Amino acid sequence: MSVKQAAKRTDPGAMDAEVAARALRRIKDYLMKHPDEETIPVTEELGGEDALVLPREAVSLLAFILAQASEGRGVTVVPSHAELTTQQAADMLNVSRPYVIGLLEEGEIPFRLVGRHRRIRFDDLKTYQQQREIKSREAADELTALGQELGI
Repeated sequence: MSVKQAAKRTDPGAMDAEVAARALRRIKDYLMKHPDEETIPVTEELGGEDALVLPREAVSLLAFILAQASEGRGVTVVPSHAELTTQQAADMLNVSRPYVIGLLEEGEIPFRLVGRHRRIRFDDLKTYQQQREIKSREAADELTALGQELGI
């Protein structure tokens, strides 16, 4: 499954920012007033039909999407099981495709072959990204400590 088939994307500015901001405020107000509800009923304001019942996590995700849209940003929702091409992974990591292939061949990121093509699970890429951020922070902390020791 490719990320194009498994992802839903909205481009920056595709949603009316004012409408998104208004909907976000309504959702946040409701969630704050009902902090223990695991499901959220959605009813038409004019009444009439049965309520649509949504899981709280889905409503929270919708609130995040609306927050981004209200600021004119685009959003892509990718299922955790989605598989990425090496180019899509490179774009996400902001590195070159050959660099990603090197990471795969060195065993830094798990992958599978589909014919001759490498596929990377979104979850595995996010795990690598988080580990890389932790290592970067640790290195920065070490440099800071060393700088303080040397009086720089």
